[in-house]
Order: sequence, then structure tokens, then C-alpha cells
Amino acid sequence: MEIPYTISTRPDTGLWNAKIGIWLFLASEVMLFGGLFSAYIFLRLDAQPGEWPHGLLNVPVGTMNTAILIMSSVTVVLAWAALKMRRYNAYWWYMLATIMCGVIFLFVKLYYEWPQKFEHYGVFLKPSALEKYEQYLGNNRRTEKGMEPRIEISGHLHNPEAIKDPSIKEYEIGLDPVFVDPNNPTNDRPHFLYVPPTDHIAKIEKEDVERIDSFGPWHSAYFASYFTITGLHGAHVLAGVLVFIYMWLPVSKKLYQRNPEHLANRVEVCGLFWHFVDLVWIFVFPLFYLL
Repeated sequence: MEIPYTISTRPDTGLWNAKIGIWLFLASEVMLFGGLFSAYIFLRLDAQPGEWPHGLLNVPVGTMNTAILIMSSVTVVLAWAALKMRRYNAYWWYMLATIMCGVIFLFVKLYYEWPQKFEHYGVFLKPSALEKYEQYLGNNRRTEKGMEPRIEISGHLHNPEAIKDPSIKEYEIGLDPVFVDPNNPTNDRPHFLYVPPTDHIAKIEKEDVERIDSFGPWHSAYFASYFTITGLHGAHVLAGVLVFIYMWLPVSKKLYQRNPEHLANRVEVCGLFWHFVDLVWIFVFPLFYLL
């Protein structure tokens, strides 16, 4: 028995089954990501002074990934339009472009952005030791200007063995630029353009350290939120890419030859999911990279 309205639209709603299903699914996705974004906002509002990081992500790379996803939304629409015009060869190339955009996005995230976080460290100082490292923090001037104090010194850890070796009494940190000249007014705002750690080494005694962590999920509520939301978003991108690959393989041509409209409907439904994934990133980018 053939299931009705898998290709043709229902006369009362003007939709076919899959399109109704994808909108119901996207409604649940809105609740999922809406809850995560709400949790992020409340965590940020409740953060103590100096505990919420700013300007630690690579904005140019994030901007490039945003442009890539927007481009992929365009190419998937063009792929659907090509099917509607019965131009399978054009559809094949547009779908390939969509897949490549998704793969590039994931590659940049998994092999460039995320690994850097696990090589960068933040040293949280004890309150009693903040004055000792004033030359790196610049808190006296920040207090006079009514700004949040700095309680963390970050950079590249030159002696990672010191974390587990109790015989080593200090950490050697290749400072981020903001800590080399903390009283420079230009450093009052985060450096949104990525600047690598400097060659300036700061030696921080272990007895003055409250804790030291790489920029993984364990570092702070900020990075816990970052990895949770971007990781879940990345899983959605991967799922979309896998579905698109299936629709790009030669098996799709058999479906096209049997009923072109059926394949067009499938691409439209998957395109709606892909647009939602791109829309989520439009919220992720400013929240984590810019604000």
C-alpha cells in the first residue's frame, strides 16, 4: 500500500508529509538550542567580576566559517532550483559545493580552532597574590576606571611538565599581548583579531596559583558553554553533510529518473534543516566571538 502525500501535497495544508515532519522536528530543535542559549546568558550574567573571558576566539576564522555556511545555504537552494528545472547535472555540482562548504567548516573547527584551545593555558591567581603580579595585570588602573579586575594570566605554557611535577616551583607562561602591556588603554578592550602569545616569559610561582587550566570545557563556564554549543552545532553540520552526500551519490540519479519531484522534495526538506543549522551559527558567532 502506497503512503499518500509523500510527493504530492495535501489539499487542506498544501504540504506533503516530509515537510510537515521537518517543521515539527525544527520546532524541537528551537527548544533545544533556545534552552542552551538561555543557559549561556544566565551563566554570563551570574559570573563574578573578572571570571568571564573576552576576546579569546579567532574572529577572522569565525567570520570565514560564517561566510562558508551562508554560501552553503545559497548552493543548496540552487541545487533544489536545478532539480525543479530538471537540470540534474547542475544539481550535482551545486550539491557538491554544499558538501564541500560543510566539510571545510568542520575541518576548520576540528583541526584548527579546537586544538588551539587545549594548547593555551590560563593561570588563576590567588586573591592575595594579585598585587604581586600587578605588572602583568594592571588592576590598579582598572580599579580607578571602574573596570573589572584581572584575576587570570593567560598564554602558552612553556613548561607543561610543571603541572604534575611538584619539584618544579613555578610556571613559565609565554604571555598573551594584553599582559605584556596591561596599562595600555588599547588593551582595555579585547583584541578581536587573533594575536599569538609573545616571547615575553612570565614566571609565576605555584604557591600563588589557585588553579591552572587549558582552555578546555573545564576552564570556565564560558568554555563549557562554547564546547557544548559549538560541538552540538558541529554534530548537526556533520549530519547534514552525510545526508547531502547520500543525495549526491549515483543512487540519487535513480530516484531522479523515476520521479524528479520526489528527489526535489527530499532536497527541499534537507535544505530547511540546513538553513536552520546556519541560523543557529548566526547566533553562535556574535555571542561567543564578538560580545
